[in-house]
Amino acid sequence: MTPSDTPRVDANTNDPDLIRHLLTDTDLWFVVGLRNNPQRAAYRVSQLLLDRGKTVVPIHPAAEEVHGQVGFPTVAEAAAAVGCPDVVDIFLRPELLEPVVDEAIEVGAGAIWLQLGVISPMAAERAHAAGLGVVMDRCPAIEWPRLGR
Repeated sequence: MTPSDTPRVDANTNDPDLIRHLLTDTDLWFVVGLRNNPQRAAYRVSQLLLDRGKTVVPIHPAAEEVHGQVGFPTVAEAAAAVGCPDVVDIFLRPELLEPVVDEAIEVGAGAIWLQLGVISPMAAERAHAAGLGVVMDRCPAIEWPRLGR
């Protein structure tokens, strides 16, 4: 793929106002790729979200309970059980994003948050086109201090 073939990411990706809104005004976060492994970034970030008053739902094919929260194998199954997420926070390799972004769109999520190193302009464009907010290659643990919180 040449630079001219690279999909354009909407200017609203990583908008500071969107990041502030997601971190301060949302409640239900689905964390995709979350397992009961304290060594993984998803585990630590999900604990931070819980500490900040968010409701965290673990999403992983193993459907493990994490931090005392019931896990689900897919975004769709979690949404059917607990409701529509404000944010689908994704800790996956970019090549695994497509089905998760499709599910986030289908269940009516408010936004997708692609963690550090998770970069997919195509997924971002698809989410934007469906009306979701998009944060890409960012981490709540880094963004919260930037907000002075």
